[in-house]
Amino acid sequence: MMQTVQLSVADRVYAAAVREALSRSCACHVESVDRPDPGLAGVLVLDESGFARLPLPLSNPERVVLITRRDPRLLAQAWEAGIVSVVSEADPISTVLLAIMAAALRVAKSHNLPIPSGISPSHAPVVAPIPPQNRTSGSKRCKIQ
Repeated sequence: MMQTVQLSVADRVYAAAVREALSRSCACHVESVDRPDPGLAGVLVLDESGFARLPLPLSNPERVVLITRRDPRLLAQAWEAGIVSVVSEADPISTVLLAIMAAALRVAKSHNLPIPSGISPSHAPVVAPIPPQNRTSGSKRCKIQ
């Protein structure tokens, strides 16, 4: 299933760069929106003005990627809203893509969607316990000369 990314970024040049980078590296449908709709499934990529238009509290803040300048007041608002992916406008596009992909994985995991990637996590890892008879016990001392 192809995920939707709502892109609400006022800077048209920056939004176009993010859209192009997503089209080259992700299997997702990108929609440019003036007003993000948190009722729709998928990832929300927002700048400060897009974030200001969201109704708080957010029901799924783990799917939001906030692109912002380093304003302590805005960062505090994002923290209080539960947003875990905040990147700077000055960060390289590759960092922004990484944050978007991480949010997409969180969305897929929370909704049990198949993850469209060649590197997807397998089911629970197999753990090989060490039987007690093979464990070494007792204290170890280091000789210092």
